[in-house]
Amino acid sequence: MVIKPRSESKELKLYRMLNMRMDLSDEEVQYYWSLEKGFEGEIQFDAWLNDLPGSENWLILNDLLLEYNRTTFQIDSLLLADETLYFFEIKNYEGDFFIDENGRWLTLTKKEIKNPLLQLERSKSLLRQLLQSLGMKVAIKSKIIIINPHFQLYQAPLGQPIIFPTQLKRFSKQLPVKPANRKCRQISEKLLSIHLKESPYKRLPKYTYEQLKRGIICKSCHSRELQYQDCIFYLHKVLM
Repeated sequence: MVIKPRSESKELKLYRMLNMRMDLSDEEVQYYWSLEKGFEGEIQFDAWLNDLPGSENWLILNDLLLEYNRTTFQIDSLLLADETLYFFEIKNYEGDFFIDENGRWLTLTKKEIKNPLLQLERSKSLLRQLLQSLGMKVAIKSKIIIINPHFQLYQAPLGQPIIFPTQLKRFSKQLPVKPANRKCRQISEKLLSIHLKESPYKRLPKYTYEQLKRGIICKSCHSRELQYQDCIFYLHKVLM
């Protein structure tokens, strides 16, 4: 059962609107598309998780923004069941990557990306400390979920908390069958009550009203150039 549903962030909505009405910088466009791709991957994961047998017995919280010791951290998905808390970091990476001898994650062109394992360990540690400060003890199992089937990671050490697309079916069999107990319900209610609604670290682009391009945007094709009859033709193609 989904206790906290997932929704598009205000940051993503703003970038999407500005992308249609002004010329963003290359860096801003890249960041915007990373937001879109990340949200798309999270929606795919939600659909996969909700289709699993027994999902109606779990407590699921999405997009939690929490704070401990003046440090904020985000959790993509949290699943509580059978006295265990499953913490999922979802990645929609696409393409070929490898891990070098220093543990860095790189593309084949040797462009470095953030190490998701460090991100996972940091968030897990903060979550554990937060729960301890609230007097709540629970087993925490954390995993990075790679949701995109067009992803390949080379030179990955064995035993890492990473679930690749080809492993999702096998991993689903490791999830508990027993429903969430009273302790899980208490934890979910407490985390939901301290969830932060606004992130203090949003990367919003600077803009002025004069920079924004005028005109009505088609809700279906997001174009400002098409005429009314063109949009009707577009809708006809989509619906056929």
